[in-house]
Amino acid sequence: MSTRTDARAQLDLPGQAAMAHGPHDLGGMYVMHYAFRRDLGRFASAVRRTPLEDTAAWRSLAARWERFGTTLHHHHTIEDTTIWPLLLAHVDAAVDAAGRATLEAMEAEHELIDPLLDSCATGFTAMAFAPDAAARDRLAERVTAARDRLGEHLAHEETEALPLAQRHLTTAEWAAAERAAQSGHGLREMPFLLPWAAHGLSDEQVSAAFGEGGRAFGVLLRLTRGRFERAERAAFRYA
Repeated sequence: MSTRTDARAQLDLPGQAAMAHGPHDLGGMYVMHYAFRRDLGRFASAVRRTPLEDTAAWRSLAARWERFGTTLHHHHTIEDTTIWPLLLAHVDAAVDAAGRATLEAMEAEHELIDPLLDSCATGFTAMAFAPDAAARDRLAERVTAARDRLGEHLAHEETEALPLAQRHLTTAEWAAAERAAQSGHGLREMPFLLPWAAHGLSDEQVSAAFGEGGRAFGVLLRLTRGRFERAERAAFRYA
């Protein structure tokens, strides 16, 4: 168990269920959760409102869903392979049965979410190439189910799993988990990921979340934000 007792200030973003106080800065985790919630809300609205005949919009949505799905899959993979197993070893050493149950639930919830994401990807592909009202209705149901299921999972993680990370993981272990999360994203993905993570946040929230990136982060964000925002308007023009 970590011997650190100092508490870091934590981000509190829209939709967030709780802040896990402790020695680790969970800002990166909270930003990702905010972005996932934001995206699924926008996808649910876009599917209902995008006209069947606007093929360009549906193809933009399909491409954007692929980006979303890839990013969420990477996020869950890091949790399942890097964070939860290490944390499970700690809670078992502490004979924390409730902690073990929480971590087992995290993995089980991922297994329920993944098929929903796959079915949404199939639905967006169908709408991009052969849109019809029945396919749109099916896709709307799938996206809404994914939004609700993921929302429940993120709330569970924020209220129960992340406090375990604050209590049990050492500073070095949390830093290693953050490096693992960053290592799966190549430089070619940064023009999407940086403005994607910051989209919808205030300047103060961006500074709090990414301030450690310093001037270089600010420069990269300014360089990439315009193209990202244009692509967002193309995909979510009716949301």
